[in-house]
Amino acid sequence: MGARFYITDVFATKMYSGNQLATVLHDDRIPDEEMQSIAAEFGFSETTFVMSQSPGEGGYPVRVFTPKAEIPFAGHPTLGTAHVLREHVLDDIGDTIRLRFEVGSIPVRSSDSGALWMQQNQPEFEDGADPQTIASMLGLNGDDMDPRWPISQVTTGLPFTIVPLRSADALRRAQVASSAYERWIDTVWAKGILAFHLSGRTQEQDITARVFVPYLGVPEDPATGSANGCLAGYILRHNVLGAADIDVRVGQGYEIARPSEILIRASLSENTYRIEVGGRVIDVASGLLNVTA
Repeated sequence: MGARFYITDVFATKMYSGNQLATVLHDDRIPDEEMQSIAAEFGFSETTFVMSQSPGEGGYPVRVFTPKAEIPFAGHPTLGTAHVLREHVLDDIGDTIRLRFEVGSIPVRSSDSGALWMQQNQPEFEDGADPQTIASMLGLNGDDMDPRWPISQVTTGLPFTIVPLRSADALRRAQVASSAYERWIDTVWAKGILAFHLSGRTQEQDITARVFVPYLGVPEDPATGSANGCLAGYILRHNVLGAADIDVRVGQGYEIARPSEILIRASLSENTYRIEVGGRVIDVASGLLNVTA
């Protein structure tokens, strides 16, 4: 009997949109090296493995793999895995489920709107990147950078460099130059990139973002909950929207034909951040995975 898996679309606006996720119900026959091979076989931005269907201390243990490496946390895998456990595995778990990652326990709650919401860890920041270096790496000009706010490295569990752009056109033109990127990642700890502009792709959206994570085998990600959690902290730290309490919609993935919508609710009070990232999860497929052991 093979290991059961589920495929979902996370932060989806409809079927076959959002960010694809494979979730595997792990059994003891799957060694670590095969988990990495399974993630590469699916080829999605991430694949998760639920290591136990019984909650341990801090919640249900989950491991996350990109096609190239295991990572300590990611956003859309958190929502997608919580959805799979809630809808297909567990009974009567209430409004909130906790998943345990390398970075700690992450609560995910359901809402009447149908969206799932994850609460992210307190952000950490480092400002001061050179705008011209980032512009060149993204195939842009220095004038495409928005000078009102700094380029910052931010993490709530998985680090990203946040890049504010002056126009929607600059965001559409952005493309990572591989040779410049390879040189750059040796100089920073936040090797993923989230570039954004204060305009939406739909009337309901407030921000558009693009996320590039080549070092993990993801040239461009359709929807990135961890990066948008970093963006939420960045917006509050630098007063981008002129408020200490924000409720916004972010469009992502349009340039790669996977339109996605990420919901952000966040606040800053007495140097304490509360960051929630939410979205819809849609079932796509399920099946049995052959394992070699």
